[in-house]
Amino acid sequence: MSDQHKDWQELASQLRVDSIRCTTAAGSGHPTSSLSAADLMAVLMSKYLRFDWGDPRQPNNDRLIFSKGHACPLLYAMFKAVGAISDEELLMLRKPGSRLEGHPNPRVLPLVDVATGSLGQGLPIGVGMALNAKYLDKLPYRVWVLLGDSEMAEGSIWEAFDKAQFYKLHNLVAILDMNRLGQRGPTDLGWDGGTYAHRAQAFGWHAIEIDGHDLTAIDQAFAEATSSGERPTLLVARTIKGRGVPEVENKEGWHGKAFDDELAKKAIAELGGVRSIQVKTLKPEPAIAAPRAKPRPFEPKVYHVGDEEATRKAYGDALVALGSHIPEMIVLDAEVSNSTHADEFKKAYPDRFFEMFIAEQQMLGATVGLAVLGKVVFASTFAAFLTRAYDQIRMAAVTGASIRLCGSHAGSSIGEDGPSQMGLEDIAMMRAVFGSTIFYPCDANQTAKLVALMAKRDGISYIRSTRGKTPVIYEPAETFEVGGSKVVRRSDRDQATIAAAGITLHEAIKAHDCLAKKGIAVRVLDLYSVKPIDGDTLRRAASETGGRLVVVEDHWPEGGLGDAVLEVFAGDGGSHPRVVKLAVSSMPGSAPPEVSLKIAGIDADHIVEAVRSLL
Repeated sequence: MSDQHKDWQELASQLRVDSIRCTTAAGSGHPTSSLSAADLMAVLMSKYLRFDWGDPRQPNNDRLIFSKGHACPLLYAMFKAVGAISDEELLMLRKPGSRLEGHPNPRVLPLVDVATGSLGQGLPIGVGMALNAKYLDKLPYRVWVLLGDSEMAEGSIWEAFDKAQFYKLHNLVAILDMNRLGQRGPTDLGWDGGTYAHRAQAFGWHAIEIDGHDLTAIDQAFAEATSSGERPTLLVARTIKGRGVPEVENKEGWHGKAFDDELAKKAIAELGGVRSIQVKTLKPEPAIAAPRAKPRPFEPKVYHVGDEEATRKAYGDALVALGSHIPEMIVLDAEVSNSTHADEFKKAYPDRFFEMFIAEQQMLGATVGLAVLGKVVFASTFAAFLTRAYDQIRMAAVTGASIRLCGSHAGSSIGEDGPSQMGLEDIAMMRAVFGSTIFYPCDANQTAKLVALMAKRDGISYIRSTRGKTPVIYEPAETFEVGGSKVVRRSDRDQATIAAAGITLHEAIKAHDCLAKKGIAVRVLDLYSVKPIDGDTLRRAASETGGRLVVVEDHWPEGGLGDAVLEVFAGDGGSHPRVVKLAVSSMPGSAPPEVSLKIAGIDADHIVEAVRSLL
């Protein structure tokens, strides 16, 4: 055995020992899932991974993603081996206040890029990072993704396989830790590495089958993966769950279970005891990211009051204006860019637009991968279809990524396409995301200003756009802010308040005019910032208009604008306003937009009835 192989063997044993030590100290965790991949990671970190541990955000560092995030004890053991964390910190795994949480979390541990643990997301994120290297920054770094065999059942993984080959991401290497056992027993393919390899090859990948504990084979496979031409590579590594500890090797019932003190002591002794090997990884090649154009002032397209334009078209126009203002801005779409109008950006900046086709989970994964590497990313599709990628949005919030989403074709107002295309739950969905911002514009000038706010906003931001054209009611110079609203109709005689946003604001204005003819004065609020919502203006309006409030929205009653308004008053002491919620309460069908609004009970006539019922 060569000295290098002895070093790898010792390092792999240290990684196994430390994975056991920290999980036993925590009393929980996934030691057996960590033990199976230790040999793979020992070779990777000591010979192939190029990373400056003193500068984890160095642009040309390789990126390493543990898609099987539950194996993070192994990742943390690697951090100890390179001196990035101390042994004392390693043993703080899963303890309150520790940076080493039960799954990797960059909010507390900057050594990792993204939060993982919800399986099936690491490879789609890796695709985004590899896109950044090849097409945007034009840097030679590689993206390494450690996959578990259980998550190979996730559709998002195969969306990533497809898009990685479409974009010929030769700089992406997926390492499949095929240890046969999932959480409750065997995986669907077990140790059938040939099928995994054939599936990858069918997607156009280069596939290599190896014994995941044969250090020579691992070394040769990594060398082959780094010279695979224009294809991404999958290493199918047959491994044994619990490798190195005979009492648990390849045995069911040990997933997610820490060893007790007695078993840990015995296992550590069998593995040769505690070590303190320090590894020097390769430094990244000196390289500079491709230069960007100089930013220009933001000059949004101007729309004139009284004209009509769809907010979805204004979204596309705003992207184009921002593209010259923010050179690091990137746009993705899910094969509906001619409807979301993200294609306007594609026409203007084709090198900064990525088509994800009908693969919403991959689109969101790539969005996160690009965002954590410093890009200002917008992604769009129909509001209804973002529900497919809700877990990716949720995990983006865990990561702390700043991403900007647009859901077009919102609500029943899209008309004849029918309910399968109608986003009727998107506000509720996005309101539930930690730290999210939600905008719902009613006209084109407002849309342009809100999209610009999104570009500078940290966290998850979402804008809801409308299919049909709506009248422009705001002057181009009008300003808007996060958490703001606009009082679009008011008098000193107002007897009730109508609160709306987007398409229903125009119905509210019609209702105001109708009521005015009957001698009934009402106030109309544009709640364009759904989250955070302008509670002060709402409270003042309710107080000044007799405590009568009608909220109207093109959304299901649950979790939308109406509930956001109710929450404003829920914590207030004293008397609350009488609130009538108008929302889509029955399943819509195909009908012209104005008929759809009427059937849903959210048109001007129904708003008039609601106001009169309060009076």
